[in-house]
Amino acid sequence: MLALALAYWQVASYRQRRLLYAAWRRTVRWEYWPLWAFYLPVVLYVLALSLRHRGLTLVSVVNPGLDRGGVALVSKSVLLTRLAREPGRVAPFVLIPPQADSGRKRAMLTALMAEHGLSYPIVLKPDLGERGRAVRIVADEAEALAVLDRCSEPMLAQQYVSGREYGVYYMRHPAEARGRILALTAKDAAYVIGDGTRTLERLILDDPRLVCYGRLLLGEFADRLGEVVPAGERFVLTELRSHWRGAQFSDVEELRTPQLEQAFLDLARHLDGFFVGRYDVRAPSPRTMRSGDGFKVIELNSVMSEPIHMYDARYGVLDAYRIMFGLWRRIIAIGAENRARGARPLGPAAFARLILDYRAHRRAQS
Repeated sequence: MLALALAYWQVASYRQRRLLYAAWRRTVRWEYWPLWAFYLPVVLYVLALSLRHRGLTLVSVVNPGLDRGGVALVSKSVLLTRLAREPGRVAPFVLIPPQADSGRKRAMLTALMAEHGLSYPIVLKPDLGERGRAVRIVADEAEALAVLDRCSEPMLAQQYVSGREYGVYYMRHPAEARGRILALTAKDAAYVIGDGTRTLERLILDDPRLVCYGRLLLGEFADRLGEVVPAGERFVLTELRSHWRGAQFSDVEELRTPQLEQAFLDLARHLDGFFVGRYDVRAPSPRTMRSGDGFKVIELNSVMSEPIHMYDARYGVLDAYRIMFGLWRRIIAIGAENRARGARPLGPAAFARLILDYRAHRRAQS
């Protein structure tokens, strides 16, 4: 077997060898595991916690102010509309229904751009999307309408906010008057930097992290792989700051300040019945983020969102489980407290229906 492996290594192309390395890397580095593989122990732990608190569906009252507790199929537009009561904090958006004709969609886009003084590019994303799937950054009206006309579900058209993106994980126990930020994470787009000699393909394959997304990236840039990237030029592989697209997440706890904490407490005033979730925001610079001024919310994720600082390369799998187990101890305790205060968890049948609805939506999106 070893002899066969050595023989293959000698005759395989550089791309084949690097993709083989990527396959090995995706096996040993937990952040590349399939979701079910990483989350199985977490699910079992949550079930044990729920049984201890005598409520298998307690998660459905962690955020009782949201439809079905915000467990799944949470409308982005509903949450953003509530947050928009805080002036200047939310990137302007409009919800475009799939049944509208092209003329109506064009009129809605034009009104959004005119009202807020926007210009292209803008962002299009499903109102019920997750993990960055089906999100598009479109360059002009023609591209926007082409995307919208293909969609069979409500879509958000939203201002494209430049700057660095951050995930801000927020939590408040019902017995507490003030919430707090549990984690701050910077989300950086996947990119390579040219040296004037290597092709785009070689730059991707040589990068010890991006090669783990090699099959995805090589497929997406198939018509440009032979280009030599000029020395010093940053070639952005995707503007979407999603982990499954190769974005790199970094724990930036050093950005925490009283001013930043207060800014998110001000936002939380507009979210009755919301106790746990992650804000995705963009800010022009770390300085403006620290000051609590200048950032804009582009999305708010509910109770099932991840504390994405655990994807920082400095954290191993034991660190990730420590973070997740600690987080879910708090989440289930919040659900139990909300139940004691009168919130009614979903019954087994309603919870099962929610799961089935979610699975059907995922199949329709794929």
